Amino acid sequence: MTGSFISPHGGYHTLLSYQKAQIVYDATVYFCNRFYLKPDRTIDRMVQAARLGMQNIVEGSQAPGASKETEIRLTSVARASLEELLEDYRDFLRGQGLQEWPQGHPYTKRMRELNGQPGADYETFRKGIEHADPEVSANVVIWLVKVTTFLLDTQLQQLEQTYLKDGGLRERMYNARLAEHSKPKNGI
Repeated sequence: MTGSFISPHGGYHTLLSYQKAQIVYDATVYFCNRFYLKPDRTIDRMVQAARLGMQNIVEGSQAPGASKETEIRLTSVARASLEELLEDYRDFLRGQGLQEWPQGHPYTKRMRELNGQPGADYETFRKGIEHADPEVSANVVIWLVKVTTFLLDTQLQQLEQTYLKDGGLRERMYNARLAEHSKPKNGI
């Protein structure tokens, strides 16, 4: 290992998981304001779960400078928050007597096409997110949550491999100190 023992960190805006989590957050705010009556506590719970999914990606991307373990933990929290949100959307559908789209549903094919567009953002999915039919709207957001959790699962696997290869902060600090001490001293 060469260079600083502090890992590169930040750059969450470039993470696909963050980009999709941001769409999920914005879509959830829209969905809750559209399909729930205030002061339903479900609104706060769903918006908070979506927010935590997004914000823990941000916080986790800042953490590897200090702790790879913290990055892994925060990314796992983001994943768990989005799983909670997924269940809230499923609860909504069930409570309204509506169906979750199966994997082979024709609209899921269209979602994959839209998601494959470079720079796919909220605008890309607006028609589905803001659809008047709550079944369509909920299913579009469910699909986006599933994509985001898949990306987070992949990210966690990569973080695990990086940790196994490079170790944690204490190991990097120790190795950097050993390397510094093993350098030849001038004039001796």
